[in-house]
Amino acid sequence: QVQLVESGGGLVQAGDSLRLSCAASTRTFSSIAMGWFRQAPGKEREFVANINWSGSSTYYSDSVKGRFTISRDDAKNSVYLQMNSLLPEDTAMYSCAARFRYGTTLFSDYHYWGQGTQVTVSS
Repeated sequence: QVQLVESGGGLVQAGDSLRLSCAASTRTFSSIAMGWFRQAPGKEREFVANINWSGSSTYYSDSVKGRFTISRDDAKNSVYLQMNSLLPEDTAMYSCAARFRYGTTLFSDYHYWGQGTQVTVSS
């Protein structure tokens, strides 16, 4: 069982930065792949980024590539999403997710989810 808790969301202006955190309660964090997804009101859940168990592989959606960076700290059982140059269209509920194999952007492939943290970007 993996429990995930996100934090770091908030209200910012366009062009600002935010760093989201996701803390995992599991003894096997160093062996699981992590992902970030987001969902805006009235829209489907969207893949944002993922990272493999070692941190050596990452993948981003085209909409955030070059602006967002995913990273992990196994000593803290945490994964992060550094978001720079935020745009109003980045406004959404951001959730982290976990699975035991890396390599998918489909939310249905992830087994564990956090409750989400709201990011609102004003223009």
